[in-house]
Amino acid sequence: MNLHQFRFVQEAVRRDLNLTEVAKSLHTSQPGVSKAIIELEEELGIEIFGRHGKRLKRVTEPGLAVLKSIEVILREVGNLKRIGEHYSDQDSGTLSIATTHTQARYVLPNPVAQLRKSYPKVNVSLHQGAPAQVAQMVLEEVAEIGIATESLVDYPELITLPCYEWQHVLVIPSAHPLAKKSDITLQDLAEEPIITYHPSFTGRTRIDKAFAAKHLSPRIALEAIDSDVIKTYVRLGLGVGIVAEMAVREKLDDDLVVRPAGNLFGQNVARIAFKRNAYLRNFVYDFATMLSDKLDKPMILKALES
Repeated sequence: MNLHQFRFVQEAVRRDLNLTEVAKSLHTSQPGVSKAIIELEEELGIEIFGRHGKRLKRVTEPGLAVLKSIEVILREVGNLKRIGEHYSDQDSGTLSIATTHTQARYVLPNPVAQLRKSYPKVNVSLHQGAPAQVAQMVLEEVAEIGIATESLVDYPELITLPCYEWQHVLVIPSAHPLAKKSDITLQDLAEEPIITYHPSFTGRTRIDKAFAAKHLSPRIALEAIDSDVIKTYVRLGLGVGIVAEMAVREKLDDDLVVRPAGNLFGQNVARIAFKRNAYLRNFVYDFATMLSDKLDKPMILKALES
C-alpha cells in the first residue's frame, strides 16, 4: 500500500465517489485511480466501497474505518512536510489563508503587510469563499488558517479562537428620512427595502434573528457578498444598507450617512480557525498575533493540543 492509494480513497469520498472528478483533481487517469483503489482493497482483504458495476455507490462500514485511518496518516504526512519546511526554511514559504470577501478586503491588508515586512521571503495565498467553504479549505489543508464570522464553530475537526468583535452599521442615502432620525428601530427598517449580505455571509444570520425576534418580515430588496456592491446600490436609492462596520472605516462620500446598529443586531465575533492537531510554522503564529492582540502562540498551541 502507498500514499497515492490513500489519497485516491480520500479524494473519492470528497468528490462524491465520482472517479472522473478524482482523476481530474489529482491530475491522473480514471482507470489508474480505479485500479489503485481495487489493489488497496485486495491488500486489505475488504471492500472500501460498495459498487454497482464499475461505479462506486457508497462507502462500506469497514471502508469508513479505513477512511478514518487514512485521514490520520495523510494529516501526519502533511505535518512531517511542514516540520521539514519549518527547520529548513524558517523564514520562507507560503501562508495560505481561507477567508470571506469582507475579511480579505477590509481586515487582512494591514496584517498581511506586517507579515510581508517581517518575513519578506514568505508569500501569501488568499482563498476566498463562503464561511462553509472557508472551513472546508482548512479541513482539506488547502489553507492553514481560516477566518470568518459564520460557521467555523460548527466543525469539531477545527479549533477556533475569537479574533475581534464587530457590529453592523446602517448605510443610508443622506437625503433619506431615516438619515435625520437619531434612534432608528427594527420597525423603521422593516418598512424600508433593505440591501444586505447574502445568507451565511458576514453576520446575516444575526440580522435575520433580530427581525424574527420582533416578529418582523423585512423586505430584502437585494443581497450581495461584497460590501462595496451594497453601498453602490444604496447610492442608487434602492434601499437602506446593512453592512459590517469594517466596510465603512474609510470616510464615505457626503451622499451616504452611517449609523451604528449594534443595538439592533448585537455584536458579532470574527474567529480564526486551524485544523486540529496541525503543525504550524512560526510565521503562522506570528500572523495570528498580527491579526489580533487577543491571540498569542501559547494560547494557539494549547488549543491545538486540546
